[in-house]
Amino acid sequence: MNLKDLKYLVAIADTGHFGKAAERSFVSQPTLSAQLKKLEEYLGVTLVERRPKQVQLTEVGRQIVAVARRMIDDGEQIVALARSNADPFAGKLRVALIPTIGPYLLPRVMQKIRKALPRLGLMLYEYQTEPLLKRLKEGEIDVGIVALPVDTDGLETQPLYQESFTLAVPNGHPLAGKPQVRLADLTGQTLLLLEDGHCLRDQALEVCSRIDVRESDDFRATSLETLRQMVVAGLGVTLLPELAVDAPFGTQRGMTVRRFAAPPPMREVGAVWRKSSTRGPVVEALCEALAKGAPRPAHQV
Repeated sequence: MNLKDLKYLVAIADTGHFGKAAERSFVSQPTLSAQLKKLEEYLGVTLVERRPKQVQLTEVGRQIVAVARRMIDDGEQIVALARSNADPFAGKLRVALIPTIGPYLLPRVMQKIRKALPRLGLMLYEYQTEPLLKRLKEGEIDVGIVALPVDTDGLETQPLYQESFTLAVPNGHPLAGKPQVRLADLTGQTLLLLEDGHCLRDQALEVCSRIDVRESDDFRATSLETLRQMVVAGLGVTLLPELAVDAPFGTQRGMTVRRFAAPPPMREVGAVWRKSSTRGPVVEALCEALAKGAPRPAHQV
């Protein structure tokens, strides 16, 4: 038994498919199948139930996978510790961002990150907040970029920047003619929100909790881009983070964006990582590059 065999088993658990697990593991399917069979023979148990077009773990297989994940993470920590001792700012760093941050922040900061950390390779992922934190605690990623606050049990956090919310309305909407808007202007409006699981949904509800605003019962979006289209269609108004409406993204044809009068509603974006991580110095250097690359809120400019 070795870590490579355990990685094959975890890949099968994650994909539920021999072919996809082999592709993810960069080996042929026959190789992966043969190694899994050898692992089962060595352990003396059946780890997976083999079905046409589907693979399912046995009960003991699920228990072994849980331990295998920890062993794999420990093995990677050993390698990372050895490499960081030689060069703490080299190697790979697994970074996950939530969907309402990643596409809008990364284009602004990647050049600064490359300049500040030229020997560091970033592996980028996108998850909603809860799955991101789960993967972070299980060691699947090294650092997350999220909207704060979050559950910090066993985790370190560092604020990076604050981001204003803006109001998006259809062209021709009464609020489209105002140079600035106030939260009170949303009274009686139909508010379009992301589906459950997106922290931006909860933030928007919190921002609007003090006024009489109606949430749309018929539509919930899966992304900010879907929200834009719903606004253009005249289904309601929505709150968008400042980075999602600034260049190079701009506004959507048929939609008007208005900024809030000071002080605008805001959210805080920050980094989160495990307290036990051996990558602390490089995470802190990444945070510094992210903070420098992130723009200041419009009311501070």
